[in-house]
Amino acid sequence: MLKYEIIPVTPFAQNATLVWCDQTQEAAIIDAGGEVDRLLEAVEKHGLKLTKLLLTHGHIDHAGGVTDLKARTGVPIIGPQKEDQFWLDGLGEQSRMFAFPEAKPVTPDQWLEDGDRVSLGQSEFQVLHCPGHTPGHVVFFDEENQIAQVGDVIFAGSIGRTDFPKSDHQALITAIKEKLLPLGDEVRFIPGHGPMSNFGEEKRSNPFVSGRFG
Repeated sequence: MLKYEIIPVTPFAQNATLVWCDQTQEAAIIDAGGEVDRLLEAVEKHGLKLTKLLLTHGHIDHAGGVTDLKARTGVPIIGPQKEDQFWLDGLGEQSRMFAFPEAKPVTPDQWLEDGDRVSLGQSEFQVLHCPGHTPGHVVFFDEENQIAQVGDVIFAGSIGRTDFPKSDHQALITAIKEKLLPLGDEVRFIPGHGPMSNFGEEKRSNPFVSGRFG
């Protein structure tokens, strides 16, 4: 079974997630946006072996720490989908624009596609390509625990911004309604920012998902 700890990092309070298999103690960090020392301290605190760095998309607050982490640990960077390469190529420019620590361009060791599976110890994530916020955004779904790592696709009460280059509001709404909501009302999700929620609650109260603004 997968366990997790949410670790807000960067000035944007981005939810980096340390997730691990409780049988093998193999761990991954999803969206290591920065504050690398804090992330590594969490790995050590739980007595884990870091084996993967997973990315939902290529924005600086989600990907800014992966180059440093890979250099210090040697573990591979996996995801997002290849349409986000231009965002990862521009991490240096993004870091200067938002006054983040200098970040270097990243080319993942493995791109992901819709339907892929990423193993972690004796557990695994299903990969869902959910473009809109960025064109290569992916979601990681832990079916066993009914938890989705959704990055900036959907938040409690809101959705991801679509005013960036190659963003697409309608594609984002379609991804939410056709790929995420069908996972089930009881599925909880960890968003890129803010508190957890579940898809049933968002269907009831999120104005973008319910159709009022979508």
